[in-house]
Amino acid sequence: MAGCGRCLIGLNGSAIVRQGAGVPLLIRLIDYTATEFRERELVNVSECQPYLQAPGNTWIHVQGHAEVAILRQLRELFNLHPLAMEDVLNTGQRPKVESYDEQLFVILSLAVINDSTIKTRQISLFLGEHYIVSFCNGYSDPFEPVRKRLRKNGKRFQSRSIDYLFYILIDLVVDEGFPVLERFGEQLEDLEMELLRCPTQDTLAWIHQIKRELLLLRRIFWPQREVIHGLLREDYNLIAEGTKIYLRDCYDHSTQIMELLETYREMSSSMLDVYLSSVSHHTNEIMRILTIIATIFIPLTFIAGVYGMNFGNDSNSPWAMPELHWYYGYPLIWLVMIAVAVLLLIFFKHRGWF
Repeated sequence: MAGCGRCLIGLNGSAIVRQGAGVPLLIRLIDYTATEFRERELVNVSECQPYLQAPGNTWIHVQGHAEVAILRQLRELFNLHPLAMEDVLNTGQRPKVESYDEQLFVILSLAVINDSTIKTRQISLFLGEHYIVSFCNGYSDPFEPVRKRLRKNGKRFQSRSIDYLFYILIDLVVDEGFPVLERFGEQLEDLEMELLRCPTQDTLAWIHQIKRELLLLRRIFWPQREVIHGLLREDYNLIAEGTKIYLRDCYDHSTQIMELLETYREMSSSMLDVYLSSVSHHTNEIMRILTIIATIFIPLTFIAGVYGMNFGNDSNSPWAMPELHWYYGYPLIWLVMIAVAVLLLIFFKHRGWF
């Protein structure tokens, strides 16, 4: 299938679909024991074989889109389940946790803000007895802060089992939700100021955009919290009870994110109500002004209509309009009409209608 954007690989009749291409591949390895710490970049997968056979914990991170041959080598070397690999390669999966024989497989979604828009990246983690294999699509490596911690405070990690590093990776992905929601908090504050100042159609579009993006985040954070809850609830042999204490803290962070997210969703909904109320109030103000103007002109129109009938006294009829021929008739009518308008304005002002 050369030249095709999707490639198929498989063992034992299982098919794996690879979507997308163009992102450079980077394989990083970290291996540590109670006394040693080693880090390197790999050219091919076979280079990590000696580390797996030696005592210690090994973390292999695959950044970007791997070639078909490399994916096959990784699966054969770590005995990764074909269904899990299919989820790794077909990004956009819902966060979940699966148990495969001697492995735990977790999918998470990393939310980041790029160019004022939300981008989601799939994080796939395999946890074995002494190893972690992680995958992330995209150019930038989200786990660089973890590597810095390992280099700086390696002894803290070296004295623990690999599941503690597994928790650290999950915790980093979860905590990335806080700066994203902080950005939404700032946008909601700006939006509130604009609603109070001068809402426009652009304001309405802004509100709907925020509501859509918050809904997208909810579809990420909600199942992600359930993943952590599943790791705590189920009795997985690969996760020690001591590590579950830290996972509970991670679960608390996830709950805080969900509560903050729901608060922002309620705020965005209330801002939509405020916008609609503001538009309705503005319309009512316009209608009130137009009503006052129309009310003032009703008696003026009546006066103008009466004298517009033009029944003069040329016929010497007692029912004619003698004032049509008065010397000051025209300015007098103007004075009467102005007086009526002024009196009505005074009356409306007294009643507080404007």
